[in-house]
Amino acid sequence: MFSNGDEAVINRKLPKELLLRIFSFLDVVTLCRCAQVSRAWNILALDGSNWQQIDLFDFQRDIEGRVVENISKRSGGFLRKLSLRGCLGVGDSALRTFAQNCRNIEVLSLNGCTKITDATCTSLSKFCPKLKHLDLASCTSITNLSLKALRHLRYLPQCGLSSLLTPRSCPPQLEDEALKHVGTHCPELVTLNLQTCSQVTDEGLITVCRGCHRLQSFCVSGCTNITDAMLNALGQNCPHLRILEVARCSQLTDVGFTALARNCHELEKMDLEECVQITDSTLIQLSVHCPRLQVLSLSHCELITDDGIRHLGSGPCAHDRLEVLELDNCPLVTDASLEHLKSCHSLDRIELYDCQQITRAGIKRLRTHLPNIKVHAYFAPVTPPPSVGGSRQRFCRCCILL
Repeated sequence: MFSNGDEAVINRKLPKELLLRIFSFLDVVTLCRCAQVSRAWNILALDGSNWQQIDLFDFQRDIEGRVVENISKRSGGFLRKLSLRGCLGVGDSALRTFAQNCRNIEVLSLNGCTKITDATCTSLSKFCPKLKHLDLASCTSITNLSLKALRHLRYLPQCGLSSLLTPRSCPPQLEDEALKHVGTHCPELVTLNLQTCSQVTDEGLITVCRGCHRLQSFCVSGCTNITDAMLNALGQNCPHLRILEVARCSQLTDVGFTALARNCHELEKMDLEECVQITDSTLIQLSVHCPRLQVLSLSHCELITDDGIRHLGSGPCAHDRLEVLELDNCPLVTDASLEHLKSCHSLDRIELYDCQQITRAGIKRLRTHLPNIKVHAYFAPVTPPPSVGGSRQRFCRCCILL
């Protein structure tokens, strides 16, 4: 069927419209292969209507700016979604050409495109008014100027503004001034990731909370300057919040989490790792007011005790919702906590690393009630008693895996 070039049977039997429809289901690689079959297929395969969604992640090492420019010229106004995640060779010049040609783009991932600067965001703001989702994670040259430019994109409900992995990925220039633009001009924002943006403070984040009432996912892990004032603003203004990540925010206390829990009843995932000031009081509030809670990390929250876990285990989320509970390095948690979790029938995983008062026997009893649960723990060998006058008992961390 393919031996006679443009006069092949398939070309004579099927109308071009039907062939074009078939090509629309093919991926980038297959389209390029089809384009080499014949002149007729080359025209059909490279038709812009077939290039509406493109993910170049698998070819990231080979993608240079000219490739992006060629794709933009070919797809033009048809392109709606493009991922250039990890394409280190793509810079501002290519993305300016892209923005000029693909003015209907709605979803764009530039995650890890470290060559781009504020100039790219200026181009997108100028030429791509329909942009709804922009991922700028690990774009370390992005500054406050980009956020100022992007404020013109009224349809932009999601921003990935900083690192997803390491502190080094975070743009060091990102400050409260940028967040004020977000809070003022992005009322449709639903997802905001500011992980390890160490210069932001309550001032900028409160502006975001007050202006972005539809916020559902909020990550400020590693933003060590924030206080309960931010949690209070979040609770008062963002009732639809589902995901909150505040790991390593050591200034947060029970007061802030109480205000949050009493207003944000749709919370499903909370990462409170190293929020070292919280106590059982926070767990009591979560157990009463957050019936949808599925994932809760309390690692290194050293003031949490069995009583807090008791309230959590008897709360409305425990029986049908709670799936993951992380209690690493909670020294006051004992086997009694495991007894309180027996009725958590949805509990799939519990983390107990370095919980010195948890025993194998306690875990075994928990598994009689929850046989499919994944328990991650280890046990240190017996340590000698502390010397007379020692300030605090120290545990050996040379451990045997459970």
